[in-house]
Amino acid sequence: MNLQGAMAAIGLALLSSLLALLLHGRPGSQRLLAFLALGLSAAASLVAGIAALSTGQAEATTLPLGLPWLAWHLRLDALSGFFLAIIGLVSLPAAVYGWGYCRVYDDAPARLTPMLAFTGLFVAGMQLVLLADDAYAFMIAWELMSLASYFLVASHHERAEARHAAFLYLLMAHAGGLAILLSFGVLAGFGGGFDFASLRASPLNPLWAGVCFGLALAGFGTKAGLVPLHIWLPEAHPVAPSHVSGLLSGVIVKMALYGFIRVVFDLIGEVHWAWGVAVLAIGAGTALYGVLYALVQSDLKRLLAYSTVENMGIVFLGLGLALIYLGNGQVFLGALAFVAALFHALNHACFKSLLFFGAGAVLHQAHETELSRLGGLLNRMPWTGFLFLLGCLSIASLPPFNGFASEWLIFQAALQAGSLDSGVLRASIPVAAAVLALTAALSATTFVKAYGIAFLGQARSPHARHAREADFSLRLGQAILALLCLALGVLPTLVVEALGRVSFALLGHDLPSATAHGWLWLTPVAAQKASYSAPLVFAGILLAVAAWAAVWLILKRKRRDQPVPRVPAWDCGFGELSPRMQYSAASFSMPIQQIFRGVWRIRADSQPAQPEPGLGHAAYRRYALHVEDWLWQALYAPLAAGVLAAARRVALIQTGHLRHYLLYSFFTLVLLLWLLR
Repeated sequence: MNLQGAMAAIGLALLSSLLALLLHGRPGSQRLLAFLALGLSAAASLVAGIAALSTGQAEATTLPLGLPWLAWHLRLDALSGFFLAIIGLVSLPAAVYGWGYCRVYDDAPARLTPMLAFTGLFVAGMQLVLLADDAYAFMIAWELMSLASYFLVASHHERAEARHAAFLYLLMAHAGGLAILLSFGVLAGFGGGFDFASLRASPLNPLWAGVCFGLALAGFGTKAGLVPLHIWLPEAHPVAPSHVSGLLSGVIVKMALYGFIRVVFDLIGEVHWAWGVAVLAIGAGTALYGVLYALVQSDLKRLLAYSTVENMGIVFLGLGLALIYLGNGQVFLGALAFVAALFHALNHACFKSLLFFGAGAVLHQAHETELSRLGGLLNRMPWTGFLFLLGCLSIASLPPFNGFASEWLIFQAALQAGSLDSGVLRASIPVAAAVLALTAALSATTFVKAYGIAFLGQARSPHARHAREADFSLRLGQAILALLCLALGVLPTLVVEALGRVSFALLGHDLPSATAHGWLWLTPVAAQKASYSAPLVFAGILLAVAAWAAVWLILKRKRRDQPVPRVPAWDCGFGELSPRMQYSAASFSMPIQQIFRGVWRIRADSQPAQPEPGLGHAAYRRYALHVEDWLWQALYAPLAAGVLAAARRVALIQTGHLRHYLLYSFFTLVLLLWLLR
């Protein structure tokens, strides 16, 4: 029954796309019915995924689709059920949010119809990726997902940056897809079939297993945004419509994570600890690189995109720990790191979608995402500001929110490195843990900057000054995700217990010690080593807030009789306070720029400005920082220049003369006859 529910979810997503096409020209009904079908699809995904996760049983079927000798095999197990639940958790609030967000496109049916149609196809493609049980169906679903999301990234195709981002995304998606196809080809070459059951039985020697692992890491790492394959992500996510940005950052990168886990932990079977070292190093480097670039961004959506790179690095760091422990026979510790990585993937899907929805509400109401032109939005958009603050607390890993629980579990897995026999591994894992700690601190700094510059202080532009609260549907979509962030953080034991079924299905081991003390205490290894009670932390915070509220009420009564005098703040002798006296996004991150200045390629433009007439107005300078991705300049720009140079040389054969083209055909025919003789 669970598999039928998942297939119904795919059908409803396709129905959403079909309704968008059939109702072209009637935007009100089009939006309502398309997003209603998408919401029902999300609900079906959530129910089917949770049911598969709770039972731990696999269901399979075969559909008479595809080639005559190659039918589609579908299967729903605990692993695919978990990721199917993630799709439902994010797609449901995205449907609620998108219904109000897309209202601005009612007067542009040529843009609204493709956006709604490709959103349905995009979600259906992701759902089908999770159900595919053979390489052929998997690649069909993977390409459907990639192509549909390409058209969504290109929604605002009249803008040059959107066209550039969409082309770059499509190029990287197909390069990654080719690596995934080759990885399946290695398995199929030894297994004698394309269905996953045959691939699991492939008798791979260590050399070919390593080749398959490397191809899977490159292919799925491209979609996941691992450094140095991340270049598409900070370009594509900011230019997409905001409800799509939430799906891209919250869900599509999790499809890459699912594919990597399916191939490495399931299809290949026996893992090697050296693979874990590679994944650990790439994950730690990706996390640090992503957060450093997020810190210096001045565009809110681009900052969130680089933060996605960081968090996927943290997830793969956890998977690297799992591979190291499993390769050394430490199955329990491998299961702990594996569950921690899955938990952080779930948490990231919730808080990153929430933050992208919040950024979309800011863009929708203030028509700006440039931090230097925002400010003071908390007074004008209080609900959006409050919900965005909850997302910032979650991603900054502060208890009792969900980001803390999963990162704490990854730390606990890293601290068990002393159980390994290899001295090199015992020394390298703490280094990765230190990088994770540094990443967490920089992430907190990043989101203090993002929230403080955007929502506090004075408005820096007329758009920010005249912003109003977002529509109810936009706030409701954010509120659902904010409640999820809090619930997952307060009850992590229940989540870990559910994820233990995924670990048991793949690794043969779950985490009984983590839930040995009930729902109140999370004890990943043993209560004597480490424990965390999120419900008690939450209760303590509620008591502190209640005490503060009581003191505030008491003082409020006293202030009625003895009001506190209010006077203007000291203005340093320059007259009335102005937005120019606030910290900017660039000045906030300047101290860290001085420490890590070799990481970025920053170009600073400084232009003098004339002083305004009148006494007390001093001359000042305007600064603008332009941050370029160092890896783009070092790796991809020379490659792109070489390809363009080669293309110009090849274009020389296109002379425009018919006799030359006939001559080319003649020599080609002669060459083929010679080769086939």
